[in-house]
Amino acid sequence: MGSFAKAERLLARLQALGQVGALPGGGVCRLALTKEDGAGRDLVCSWMRAAGLNVVVDGIGNIFGTRAGTQPGPSVMIGSHIDTVATGGIYDGNLGVLAGLEVVEALNDARIATLSPITVAAFTNEEGARFAPDMLGSLVHVGGLDLGHALDTVSIDGARLGDELTAIGYAGTAPLGAIKAAAYLEYHIEQGPVLEAEAIDIGVVEGVQGISWTEVTLSGRSSHAGATPMRLRQDAGLAAARISAGVAEIVRALGGDMVGTVGSMKLSPGLVNVIAEKAVMTIDLRHPDEATLKVAEAKLADLIASVAAAEKVTAATRVLARFEPVGFDHALVGRVEASAKALGLSTRRLHSGAGHDAQMLARTCPAAMVFVPSVDGLSHNVRELTQPRDIANGLDVLATLALDLAGRANTAMAGQPHTNIKES
Repeated sequence: MGSFAKAERLLARLQALGQVGALPGGGVCRLALTKEDGAGRDLVCSWMRAAGLNVVVDGIGNIFGTRAGTQPGPSVMIGSHIDTVATGGIYDGNLGVLAGLEVVEALNDARIATLSPITVAAFTNEEGARFAPDMLGSLVHVGGLDLGHALDTVSIDGARLGDELTAIGYAGTAPLGAIKAAAYLEYHIEQGPVLEAEAIDIGVVEGVQGISWTEVTLSGRSSHAGATPMRLRQDAGLAAARISAGVAEIVRALGGDMVGTVGSMKLSPGLVNVIAEKAVMTIDLRHPDEATLKVAEAKLADLIASVAAAEKVTAATRVLARFEPVGFDHALVGRVEASAKALGLSTRRLHSGAGHDAQMLARTCPAAMVFVPSVDGLSHNVRELTQPRDIANGLDVLATLALDLAGRANTAMAGQPHTNIKES
């Protein structure tokens, strides 16, 4: 078992990047396009340049560091993101970017040239925790979202995305989509409990489930909490609570892989003795089957309408994000599995419950993901942890596959085409 890549260097970099925006007691807060994100970007770009990569930044702030190949053409791209949620861990996203950097540095150390270029990518605002939608940078990169619209997006704290990009120095000039990918690989922690529970080394990701984010605004009437009889109230807070409970009922009724979350709820005026006149809440629905996800969305719409009528409030909804389920390239998924097995690692095929930049890159090139276990299934949590041995295993798979896809340019192989990514 093992490859030319060095897990120790990757682990040290994960810890170093984790100090940028570090939270007291552990974890990290590096929300997209904050000064902490800017400092994290500066650090990653400095490492890329030290490794001899040609670093460019596009108009949405995506960062691409490219190691040249001996032949012109599109890159084998390895990437993810470095932005976090407000109470994040040090592995989510960061692992994929820094592992890509480790792959190219290990190739440098071993003096291995590749036929195709290898590009390490760090995409903007993958989390969607500050700006909606999530995977925004990769969506713009593949042409799924207009740049002007993206730059005008307003954050949860009232800031315009384009202004924040400029403020941290990452309003880049490289043309969108200028870095072409022949294939895209994303190495990531599972963010769930399955691999650890089943003692599996490597998750072979077949696709990403569909995501539906909805913001609901409920408007009622504020009045005195003690003097207003229950039958005469227009209580936006009560309506929000009923919708929240109803989301859980919808999910349980559909069963299977259906999940739903009310992740944010804000009441106004937010006083202990005043009935809420306004409630703003978010609802996250996910399922790997598009038809089932649409059923859940229809049931949610019916729920909102019925609760609003019963509680005598008005309801307005806004779509924050909507992505259909994505299946990854069958041949490339097979090669992830084969690479892991060749290294003596156990594998399991699964779908990702979380969204990833890979689902956007899959629109324009073959894409696949490598998962490694998350301790206790925790992610988006300051206690997020993946054991060093598991990180080393995933790095071995990534490095082996990346070199296979890019093609080794040594004397014996000079002038020969590199391995076709469509072969299984």
